[in-house]
Amino acid sequence: MKRLNPYLFFNGNCEDAFNFYRVVFGKDFKYFGRYKDVPEKDKIIFHESDDKIMHVSLPISAETILMGCDITEIYKEPISSNNFSLYINTDSREEADRLFNELSTGGKIEMPMNHTFWGSYYGILTDKFGINWKITFNSNTEE
Repeated sequence: MKRLNPYLFFNGNCEDAFNFYRVVFGKDFKYFGRYKDVPEKDKIIFHESDDKIMHVSLPISAETILMGCDITEIYKEPISSNNFSLYINTDSREEADRLFNELSTGGKIEMPMNHTFWGSYYGILTDKFGINWKITFNSNTEE
């Protein structure tokens, strides 16, 4: 496998979420497209003609691109974010604290950053957009 990149679905607030993530990770969008900008010949797939986000990609590291969109009529099931978490293993304790503090702004801290029995510096939060995050630093570099 080359790489695995998370793809997040939002109920109309994708742009707000990704503008937030862009600040937190200090990166620029690789792609940012709206449904209304889809060429007419491709409207057969994307019927929406509004300002909702059709696709956004934000490289957050050399290996990982965070991607997302606003849900549309093609998604029949309700979107739930309680069945997964985005897990970030940082290069330093300071980076772990920074990401945890910024991502938890307006969200809910499930487990504050602390040293765990398995040897990691680790915390769990749900951000203000309902996305679950696990932030860790392990000086042994094992995940």
